[in-house]
Amino acid sequence: MKMNWRNMAALALFATAAITAGAASASEIKEVRFGVEASYAPFESKSPSGELQGFDIDVGNAVCAKLKAKCVWVENSFDGLIPALQARKFNAINSDMTITDQRRQAVEFTDPIYTIPNQMIAKKGSGLLPTPASLKGKHVGVLQGTIQETYAKARWAPAGVDVVPYQTQDQIYADLASGRLDASFQDAEAASKGFLKKPQGAGFEFAGPAVTDEKLLGAGVGYGIRKGDTALKDALNQALKDLKADGTIDRLAAKYFDVKVVLR
Repeated sequence: MKMNWRNMAALALFATAAITAGAASASEIKEVRFGVEASYAPFESKSPSGELQGFDIDVGNAVCAKLKAKCVWVENSFDGLIPALQARKFNAINSDMTITDQRRQAVEFTDPIYTIPNQMIAKKGSGLLPTPASLKGKHVGVLQGTIQETYAKARWAPAGVDVVPYQTQDQIYADLASGRLDASFQDAEAASKGFLKKPQGAGFEFAGPAVTDEKLLGAGVGYGIRKGDTALKDALNQALKDLKADGTIDRLAAKYFDVKVVLR
């Protein structure tokens, strides 16, 4: 596309404004707007009264307190979090989003905060394993936009596995319990706390070992930030570093998880 001088001038002004905004002092950050998909316990979910709760919510509120900034939570479907961040509906993704090379093409990330194993669940005694041969012809639910969806579509779908994406994790659990799905693939802690340890999950169990693949499943969870938003990224990194050093994140993790998850 050709550009006249007015287009070029407008782009130059936009770039200058973006650089200026990125250079803002962390002390000038008065509000942090976090994007969240609130149906993924124990990371983020809603209490019976409608209040947001979970590990990511608690850590996010602690980060805002450390920055002396107001925390605002904006709910969004998981697969729409990155587009919504780019559209400036909020300025950071805080929703158990694993850092991957694919996502780095669209957004930047803070330093890794924690890591959680990825595991499949199915009916007790099903004998299913997280392998293409075992799952051939089976229906496996995954949350749209997640690393689990990316992995399942890349590693299992070509072998004849029906990988079924859903907009919320709650929908996956409902279809798993009703028999419309043979298995679901998600974070192990989300499966344990959000399904297996609830009445709905009676009769289900982890199916096979944890699945690892650093290229597709990443190596840690961080906050997603718009590219060039340096001041916010630096401020969040420092707050997270301080909260790790004083033991706050470890204490919050112990409240929700059965295993050590915080990355140093």
